Amino acid sequence: MSNKVLVKKQSGEKEHFDPDKLQASLRRSGASASQAKKVEEGLTPFLEDGITTSALYRKAFQLLRKQKRSTAARYSLKRAIMELGPSGYPFEHFVGALLESLGYQVEVGQFVQGRCIKHEVDVVAHNDHQQFMVECKYYNSQGKYCNVRVPLYIHSRFQDIEQRWKSTPGLEKRTFHGWVFTNTRFTTDAMEYARCVGLRMVSWDYPKGESLRDMIEQSGLFPVTALTLINKSQKQQLLEQDVVLCRHLLQGPGALDQVGISGRKKERVLDEARELIGE
Repeated sequence: MSNKVLVKKQSGEKEHFDPDKLQASLRRSGASASQAKKVEEGLTPFLEDGITTSALYRKAFQLLRKQKRSTAARYSLKRAIMELGPSGYPFEHFVGALLESLGYQVEVGQFVQGRCIKHEVDVVAHNDHQQFMVECKYYNSQGKYCNVRVPLYIHSRFQDIEQRWKSTPGLEKRTFHGWVFTNTRFTTDAMEYARCVGLRMVSWDYPKGESLRDMIEQSGLFPVTALTLINKSQKQQLLEQDVVLCRHLLQGPGALDQVGISGRKKERVLDEARELIGE
């Protein structure tokens, strides 16, 4: 039985293969019940003790891509965020775009004067009532967790900046907050510390209903790295042109010509981008 097979996780731990968990992830990506069932059936010959979660994901992705590319792109969203590297710069712009979709005015890559020293801040976001110092912790490996040292360090920087903001004319009506985004996960200690000091935290699947994955799905702001019709080199070239979102690609399709994609393939890529974001 497939649910007796032991699967090796990124951490090295093993767990029994759970077909219900597979079905849930496929359905969340937009796969129909029949499509999800076909993927599960296609995986069956490859299920053997010790198979890694990465190998299972790759095979499921391949099977899903044969049925519908935009659904496969959604299924690969977590990996697509990992491909925003190798630097954290595109991830910072991606987070900035997510915050803009929530109604905040955003500035990326700012130097902000604190009471004691000047700080380089990934994103500054504000509306009429709130202002945020936002730090983005990007990792290119799923096995890396954001530990308690991160919120400890960021909270101390925020406190210095907050003291300056509180004495700045024109900001009297705003409240000030620190916010941390990561594309992986936080350790338990990191989350407990953040809750204690009032530091907002967003990871791939935390907090429930407002996680990074939730924000992407609700906003429709999918990264170009999710597209299945372009290779890793072309994705990296697009990121170097500051084309981070599928929306950017649709607004400036000429970027595809710059990475060697034209003609019929260019139209297919743009069609996939439109379908992915729901246009």
